[in-house]
Formats: sequence, structure tokens, C-alpha cells
Amino acid sequence: MRTGAAAGHDGYYHEAVCYRSDAELLAVAVPFLLDGVAAGEPTVVSFGEQNETLVRAALPAGAPVTFLTGGDVYARPAAAIKAYQQLLAEHVADGARQIRIIGEVPRVALGATWDWWARYESAINRVYDDFPLWSMCAYDARITPAPVLSDIMRTHPRVATADGRHVPSDTYTDPTAYLTEARALLPDPLQRTTPVVELTDPTPTQARRAVYGADPGHLPIDDVEDLVVAVSETVTNALRYGRPPVRLRLWTGEDRIVVAVSDGGTGPKDPFAGLIPARNGSSGGLGLWITYQSCGHVAMHRGPDAFTVRLTAGNPHFTF
Repeated sequence: MRTGAAAGHDGYYHEAVCYRSDAELLAVAVPFLLDGVAAGEPTVVSFGEQNETLVRAALPAGAPVTFLTGGDVYARPAAAIKAYQQLLAEHVADGARQIRIIGEVPRVALGATWDWWARYESAINRVYDDFPLWSMCAYDARITPAPVLSDIMRTHPRVATADGRHVPSDTYTDPTAYLTEARALLPDPLQRTTPVVELTDPTPTQARRAVYGADPGHLPIDDVEDLVVAVSETVTNALRYGRPPVRLRLWTGEDRIVVAVSDGGTGPKDPFAGLIPARNGSSGGLGLWITYQSCGHVAMHRGPDAFTVRLTAGNPHFTF
């Protein structure tokens, strides 16, 4: 039997915690974790170093709470989903009737790469619904931009408060609707400059050669190799499933390579594309999923005349 606010709930019980002080965070996190321990439920924390230290100090010595390394778990959205699905499946196989997790995305994710983390927060409402999971996603309202806070309310069905309440979000939006909304693509400053490569209807081989040829030598070779694979997959999908013309543009900077691939189509029909393998088994969906796990950032944009996938290798956390 499930315990706490999620008692009697089937599937995923997803809450946001928007705190304004360390005391407010602890007022939610500590009872949540200790109640799970008392009920014999697996209890997990996935915070960055600062909040992990804070929570550890507030818990009784020896409390059987599992601490994951937040920076590793939340490296990329698709990788986070894959890792959590494996963790949850293992706990269910061991007989868990409810699993409690409180975590946070890296603070740097609240900036230029927030778009794919917003997609993650929305998608997991469906992706984790096969598990008896109660999770809280913590956000420091003192440093979280207002547009991000708006997205948090739209992607979390409920909010946990420091005074012990669990209240519905008035603006929660079903994932299928949220993930298919047309959203503006925040341009990388490099895109304000002339591309170093521009190709029309390139073959995957030509696309791979373009990336190799444009590498300025500032990035680790593994990052470049991952980008080569991602660009090849994206061009293949555009040629196979999109509409001509397919255009590839590439920019280089001191700390990143940015590639935009566009075609005249409307993009994948699956709203969860990239975050999980295609549910219909199509190779195109698998390619986008691999791409999401390979690049430092993947952004998608549906415009009136084109669908664009932007891939970044290196540091995607640009500032203006």
C-alpha cells in the first residue's frame, strides 16, 4: 500500500517544490524522506553538491537514504529517463510498493538549455506512469527565471509546500498538448555570424565530412565523434521523413560547434521524440533518441515553413 499524499494513487505522483530558503527546502525534503524510510520505501536524493550537503546534515545519522550524484543523473534528459527507468524497475522487481525520489536539475539547466529540460519534466508524467513513483522536483525560486517557473507549473500536476500541503497546479498541461506546442527557439549567439559550412540536400556522408572538416580542434575528440553521429542521424531523418530542401548550417566557436539541420516538413509526429525510443519501433525515432544522448544540447523548432533540429557539441550554456 502506498503511503503519504500519494496513498491510493495509481502510477506516477509528480510534484514541484519551489522553495525560497534552505529552511523551506528542508521543511519539504526531510519529512518526505523520513516518512519513506519509516514506511520501508526506497528513498532517493539526487541533488547537486550544495543541497546534498544540506539534506545529509539534516537527516539522522545512518538514515537509509540513497544519494545519487545529481550531476551524473541529469547529464542529459534522455539519459536521465533511461537511468531512472532502470532504477525504478529494479526497485519494483524487489517488491517496492512505492518509491520516493527528490531531485533537482543542474542550476545551469535553467538557462539556454531549459527547453529540453522542460520537455523532460512534461514527458515523464507519462513515461514514469508505469511505476509506483512519488517524486519531488526542487527548484530554487530565488534564482529560477520567471518563464522557467511558469513551465514548472505547467509540467508538474502538483506542488508540495513548506507547510505540508500538496496542492494541484492550476496551469498543469497534458504532456501531449505541451510537447506539441510551437515554441520560439532561443538562438545561439554563434548563429548571428556567417556559417562556416552551408549545404543543401547533403548526403549523410557529406554531413559527416563537414563536421570533421570544420572542427577547430578545441573540443574533445569524443564530443566531435558524438556530434558526427548525431548530424548523420539528423540528416538521414530529414531526407527520409522530411520534405526538401534539407539545409545544413554549421558554426564554430572557442568552446562549441553548432549545427542546424532543417527541412520543409513538420517534424516527428511523436510528441515524446528524442526523450524515449520511438514507441512504434521506427528507426527515425531511434536515431533522434540516440542524438539526444550524444549532444550537449538538442533543440527542435517547428516554424511555418520548416522544421529545424539544432545540435550542439561542447558547452551549450551560452550567454548573450
